[in-house]
Amino acid sequence: MKANRSNNTRIELLLRRELFRRGIRYRVNRKILTTRPDISIAKYKIAVFCDGDFWHGKDYYDGRVQHNKKFWDKKIRRNKERDFEQTILLRDEGWTVLRFWGSEINEDVAACAQRVIESINQKKIFWKKIIR
Repeated sequence: MKANRSNNTRIELLLRRELFRRGIRYRVNRKILTTRPDISIAKYKIAVFCDGDFWHGKDYYDGRVQHNKKFWDKKIRRNKERDFEQTILLRDEGWTVLRFWGSEINEDVAACAQRVIESINQKKIFWKKIIR
């Protein structure tokens, strides 16, 4: 597990390149409260997490793990709990939290970037209404 990356993963880099290409500027792994989203856009309070399918439990119980099942069950369950806790913490502070699966990013990075842009546009509309 030592060789597994926690930041600058392939899926993260794919999404970051697409966002940058579309003119979205962001910060990487910036600490917000007690979390470190993969991508954060502080101006609009948007936090983006790029979750690896295995490590964050997508389709975990499909029988992929054959050895040391007790360890992996506990580890994946705790990762899912931590993801949920981080999402709740950020939402309580007014942040919009977007989570993308690695397979989702690999299949259609443009759609993922579009969801981020839509969130930014929703925040812009919201702030325009408040200012008026």
